[in-house]
Amino acid sequence: MPEITIRDAISQGLKEALDNDERVFIMGEDVGYYGGAYAVTKGFVQEYGERRIMDTPISESVFVGAGVGAAMAGLRPVVEIMTINFSLLAMDQIVNHAAKIHYMSGGQLKAPVIIRTVTGGGAGLAATHSQSLEGWYATVPGLKVITPATPYDALGLLRTAFKDENPIIYAEHDLLYRTRGEVPEEYYEVPFGQARIAREGTDITIVANSGMVRVAEDAAKKLEARGVSAEVIDLRTLRPLDIDTIAKSVHKTNRCIVVEETWRFGGFGSFIASEIQEIAFDDLDAPVARVGCADVPAPYSKPLEDLQIPNGDTIIREIERVIGL
Repeated sequence: MPEITIRDAISQGLKEALDNDERVFIMGEDVGYYGGAYAVTKGFVQEYGERRIMDTPISESVFVGAGVGAAMAGLRPVVEIMTINFSLLAMDQIVNHAAKIHYMSGGQLKAPVIIRTVTGGGAGLAATHSQSLEGWYATVPGLKVITPATPYDALGLLRTAFKDENPIIYAEHDLLYRTRGEVPEEYYEVPFGQARIAREGTDITIVANSGMVRVAEDAAKKLEARGVSAEVIDLRTLRPLDIDTIAKSVHKTNRCIVVEETWRFGGFGSFIASEIQEIAFDDLDAPVARVGCADVPAPYSKPLEDLQIPNGDTIIREIERVIGL
């Protein structure tokens, strides 16, 4: 199978949708002639024209609201918000309108809008550009939240998203765009709510998503040299959440640690840990552990940012505590 980057996988999925469905269009900040803040839509406006690739003003509440309205009217908009931090300016449109319109209209209306946005830190972009807020959106009924960590999933999940009738937050980690991986040439889809066993193990389960999957795999490799076999689960989607795959893994390993790139206090990982405690309590030989960011705004200083975001050594230290190494 050919290897491509996550950036190329997303571009391919968007082009397929534009080619196959005339209702699909893309709108957002710098998606047109600039080619996208992360070059995902490079060359799109030249190929598809300004009617389908629309540059918008820097006004998230306006263009997200326009995208939600277009979806309600029967189109299939892809709305790109340059960073998930800016989605806070469109919280009303996302949470109070897109997520609820199907319910509040008694099923008469729907808003199948895909909101593409960039999440995560590690690029030295400081406190207001480095947050991972996808866990917030995963708590809202009516939204689906997608967090691909590989090129295979980036394309497969995007294909599934275009067939879904619900509003979707499609969160792309800023440090993963150059990640390469095998992607088959034949058509495939990746279903929502089906986690991936990124690495098999027998001693402890590490649950992660998005950029933390790569960090968890790094920790697992280091642990292997010490005789500890760690299983890594890539959630793929936060909502729907595949708790069954996690429970099956915990049944095998009897220990679990949940890793996420956001503040540990009030994080989505707390919900996952609670679910594991309820569903797989009898399988646990130790309480479910959690690893998250330090409870401070993201520093601009790269050395300080590296201390704030979980890394492989952070995970290993917590696993040492859980296993008793």
